[in-house]
Amino acid sequence: MTPLKKRMKEELVLRGYSDQTIDIYLLQVARLARHFNRSPDGLDDEQLRAYVLHLHERGLGYSSINQAVSAMRFFYVHVLGRLPDSLVGALPRTKSALKRPRVYSPGQISQLLSACDRYKHRVFFSTLYSAGLRVDEACHLRPEAIDSARMQIRVEKGKGKKERHTLLSETLLEELRRYHHVYRPQQWLFYGRSPEIPLSSRTIQIAFKKLVKRAGLPDKGGPHSLRHSFATHLLESGVEITIVQRLLGHANVKTTMGYLHVRDERLAQVRSPLDRLGLPAAPKD
Repeated sequence: MTPLKKRMKEELVLRGYSDQTIDIYLLQVARLARHFNRSPDGLDDEQLRAYVLHLHERGLGYSSINQAVSAMRFFYVHVLGRLPDSLVGALPRTKSALKRPRVYSPGQISQLLSACDRYKHRVFFSTLYSAGLRVDEACHLRPEAIDSARMQIRVEKGKGKKERHTLLSETLLEELRRYHHVYRPQQWLFYGRSPEIPLSSRTIQIAFKKLVKRAGLPDKGGPHSLRHSFATHLLESGVEITIVQRLLGHANVKTTMGYLHVRDERLAQVRSPLDRLGLPAAPKD
């Protein structure tokens, strides 16, 4: 690790950024350096402007450009102590049209879980779906976070370092008891190569991609689609949106409202009220 990269990582840690965000920011600055084949501390304002323009010309979405520019801003402000003019107004003025969350149907969720060839992964993905967790949140669950008395899961490492509680499924609880008997987790509920290291998000991303292919299902955006499916299925079953907001850990209900869409297959099952009412006998002309 170069001194600049080490310094940037330290600054991100000191400011409480999540492990996932740290990895993304370091990757984005590394991409900037590779683009010009030189250290980012030697780039001038015109080069940074050209790079941001390059990102726009590639047709990247708001989120991708936002990640890159935010990472660059962090590096230049908190590591080098300056904010280049080209990064001041580099983001699109408004977000592109919001995409509806892509979700799996309940039947497809069962198909996914049935296709798991590793027990640990099946329990992990079951936890993501049943509790609506983010991947990083599930990777950093501790055994004591499972509260069987209150039937809740305590999320300590949520987005923004906020703690919250979400659902503990009775089915998942029984599965976790069997899992505990097999793996005997101590520090981390889902550990990686050793019990002292939590399962990595990257490992889960790769495993899920293989799982989707094995199950013969379409790719709907990686394991985060299980969280989308959790929220959508709760709303479709009649759960109040404010409750779903709290379970997901959204600060603003507008974020949760993004799940107020209807799957096409559900729409096809809805009957018009006229079908229930029927029509009276046809009048004579």
